[in-house]
Amino acid sequence: MYDAIVVGARCAGASAALLLARQGRRVLLVDRMKFPSDTMSTLYIHPPGIALLARWGVLDAVAASGCPPLETVGYDVAGLRLTVPTPSTPYARVAYAPRRQVLDHLLVGAAVAAGADFAERTSLREVIWRDGRAAGVRIRTPEGLESVPAKLVIGADGRQSRLAALVDAPFRKQDELATCVYYSCWKNVEADFGYHERPDSWIVRIPTHDGVTVVATYFPQDQFAQIRLDPLAAHLETIKQNAPDLHDRLAGAERVERLVGTGRQQNYFRRMNGPGWALAGDAAHHLDSITARGITNALTQAQLLSDALAGQDLDDAGGLDARLARFAEESYGTLGEPYKTTLELARLRLTDSRAALLRAVARSPELTRRYFAMIAGVIDRSEFFTPELAELLPAAARWTAPAEPAEPAEPAGPAGPERGEVTTTPR
Repeated sequence: MYDAIVVGARCAGASAALLLARQGRRVLLVDRMKFPSDTMSTLYIHPPGIALLARWGVLDAVAASGCPPLETVGYDVAGLRLTVPTPSTPYARVAYAPRRQVLDHLLVGAAVAAGADFAERTSLREVIWRDGRAAGVRIRTPEGLESVPAKLVIGADGRQSRLAALVDAPFRKQDELATCVYYSCWKNVEADFGYHERPDSWIVRIPTHDGVTVVATYFPQDQFAQIRLDPLAAHLETIKQNAPDLHDRLAGAERVERLVGTGRQQNYFRRMNGPGWALAGDAAHHLDSITARGITNALTQAQLLSDALAGQDLDDAGGLDARLARFAEESYGTLGEPYKTTLELARLRLTDSRAALLRAVARSPELTRRYFAMIAGVIDRSEFFTPELAELLPAAARWTAPAEPAEPAEPAGPAGPERGEVTTTPR
């Protein structure tokens, strides 16, 4: 009997397994892939995420892996070129953008060192139910099918979460697709971390391992059908038109690896908890990658889940469910604000109000510093948009994200089988 089975061993799952194992719990971490393995990602970890890695004792290994520290953030927009030191926290003075085959592998290794069992090339097939609760899983290992009982099943298995489907976790909030994105990798490019924003275009440069700079180009979703006919040409052309300085630097660089991209930049919150189960990472919440919040959000959810379960007897079903409900509400509250900001930026429209705000911010180094700290999640919007700041800005510059729609009622979720019955969820 495991205390917890975590399905999915990337940022959210490996981190959750690490933190639960450090609580002294018996944890099984499984993933269908063989590690280390790569996955498409914007790579950048915002300072709050870096701070968590530092607290967990993993950041030194990230730095030692050869990932370059990102000490500044640049923003080229509306005729402005803003550059500031990376917003800092007591635990994080710089940012990093590690390759996923490095970061995920380090987190899995830390989880195993903390006492978790790890099974790679192992996929979730069914959920075992007992008395209306998730009570374990059936998994397919390289040796065959196996039933594994557990007091808690955690799904951190991505947007197409198998666990979310098996427990019938509904969407709590869902918004339309906004952008499509393509990534290229280049060697021998002199580049720091930064953004280039133009109408209908957002370009990011991201230094990572092995002297490689990742360049991501974002386009409106309604252009995806046309762009996918020749994505490399569209990728290079938008860099040439909207970031000509970067285009000139790429002219003398070597493009390595293949161009990758997606038009499925989903925006949602799923229900994150139920009787004996929880979701984390992209299984629970996904947003457009234009603000590169994915890894930071995954690490944040792992910490929130660990905090919610600290000291909880997992044999106490009622107490466990109450803690899982608290985790879900705290996750929604913590991640709701960056979700709204991301949706606004993903429209790829530089509104007059935001342009006016940026021009006002550019006149003050302190306002510029605080603006980037807000975008990074180091301070919240209320700390940036103070009454004193409002008095200094023209009315047009007092930009805020669109009002949040009325909160949907929390779905009741699946009840599971009748009490007393032991079944497995059909494949």
